[in-house]
Amino acid sequence: MTNGRLSIIFSFRRFCCFLFLLSAISSISFLCWSSCSHSCYLQNLFMPLEKNVPIDLLHFPTAWNHLSFSSNPPPKLLKIAVFVKKWPHRNLAGGLERHALTLHLALAKRGHEIHIFTSSSSNSSFPSYPHMNMNFHPSKPTAAGYLDQALIWKQFLIQNTTVKPFDVVHTESVGLMHTRARNICNLAVSWHGIAYETIHSDIIQELVRSPEQPQAVALTERAIKVVEEVKFFPRYSHHVATSDHAGDILRRIYMIPEERVHVILNGVDEEIFKPDTASGKDFRRKIGIPHSGALVLGMAGRLVKDKGHPIMFEALKQMFMEDVTLQKRIFVLVAGHGPWGDRYRDLGPNVLVLGALEQTQLARFYNALDIFVNPTLRAQGLDHTLLEAMLSGKPVMATRLASITGSVIISPEMGFTFSPTVNSLRKALYKVLGDGRGILEKKGEVARQRGSRLFAATKMAAAYERLFLCISSEKKERDNGHDYCRFPLPADQE
Repeated sequence: MTNGRLSIIFSFRRFCCFLFLLSAISSISFLCWSSCSHSCYLQNLFMPLEKNVPIDLLHFPTAWNHLSFSSNPPPKLLKIAVFVKKWPHRNLAGGLERHALTLHLALAKRGHEIHIFTSSSSNSSFPSYPHMNMNFHPSKPTAAGYLDQALIWKQFLIQNTTVKPFDVVHTESVGLMHTRARNICNLAVSWHGIAYETIHSDIIQELVRSPEQPQAVALTERAIKVVEEVKFFPRYSHHVATSDHAGDILRRIYMIPEERVHVILNGVDEEIFKPDTASGKDFRRKIGIPHSGALVLGMAGRLVKDKGHPIMFEALKQMFMEDVTLQKRIFVLVAGHGPWGDRYRDLGPNVLVLGALEQTQLARFYNALDIFVNPTLRAQGLDHTLLEAMLSGKPVMATRLASITGSVIISPEMGFTFSPTVNSLRKALYKVLGDGRGILEKKGEVARQRGSRLFAATKMAAAYERLFLCISSEKKERDNGHDYCRFPLPADQE
């Protein structure tokens, strides 16, 4: 046997051992996660209330969205630096960019001074906003499309030494690399996906891979990426997880101290995404859906493999072959762009591919649905489309992933979940058809109530504002009775 083959076998065995270790850790994490349910969290959370002692927000064990922060003008206006790889351009934006836009527009509306350090090509411009306190500091991206760290750091230092320094620094994922961030104590990083979660996504995609497709080689690289993240994540002062599950991983697997990990669930603009029966009916009429008893299912986002469109396509294809009457009983609306758009069109005239929609059109799209479906295979982050549909009063159906079942679809009263397989998805779709519109409307109302309570942009922004006030406050402010890191829990939150 050659040295080369021996080396390959050794590397493979070492990788298998590493995956086994990760699996063991994951199992322990899952058991801990399962054993400490939401009720367990709340029981621990309200123990200080019995002693009439305000809670310490830096040790708050679950999502800050559950707290009711004041809607009054902020007690202190902040100068905030924001690092984000790209700023959203019209409807061409991913979840990270949409989060940056929604959050910082809301904070600017609250009166805070926002400075955005981002990349911009020479032929693009930034939209104008009604808030004069939105300041952009663009830079040409690197050849690989990333932020030029040396340039944005220079821009940041100039702003940080003029007039007054930044009260807080916020980076969307690695917009500001850890090599720079390690020197900033008043910094918070929002993670919209971490490598440990991505391994789960890779495994799912490998399982649904068709025989004619090449085997993925990303698993080995991803395992190494987890180790790298565990090493450099502690260099960021504070971490914001966008799902309860991600927060649990950061604390248990990445071993970040609990007082530096904070869960703030994503939020969407409740002024745009809200129930509007009239606009939904008008949207149906304009795209040619007749007034009939047919159920309308919808999907939105990038039409690519990791968003689950291979299993959704196959599930619909099998259902149409099993029952030819289904093409009259249901309509499927697909909002988005990507390679799976043309394939959906092959399923028949009742599958309508609408392309990417502007936010106002997207809001009308949700209102035209009876149920929203998200078949994602991505186990990381918290998909905005689910939240938008819930605030629009629609029941949701999504893959049974920890981030979704732990933070979004926590009970069957608001929607449906399925395993990331064609068979499980097909059964869930048949369940929807069996339940009918009446049950779906009831589930949609429960979903709307939860969405309004947790996933509104104002709710998210209020939580971030309090976190930013907390990590920016100096000791003398705390000594003077302005400790923003402590929160008096009102009686209605017991």
